Amino acid sequence: MTGTVVAFDERRGVGTIEAGGDRHFFHCTQIADGTRAIHVSQAVEFTVVPGRVGDWEAVTIEKIAGGSTPS
Repeated sequence: MTGTVVAFDERRGVGTIEAGGDRHFFHCTQIADGTRAIHVSQAVEFTVVPGRVGDWEAVTIEKIAGGSTPS
């Protein structure tokens, strides 16, 4: 799937990606390049899996070249 990071709390290491009207939680350990940080508005590709609390979570998050999506 592709989407856009709409929230990221660097201190807590958690964020949200929006894709097709749905929002998916993610943890910084799922950022594929190992940086554990990502900017809001960054375009990403990711996979969705069942999460621990019953919602779907984003994993294997890869930044799309070109940086952020248009505002």
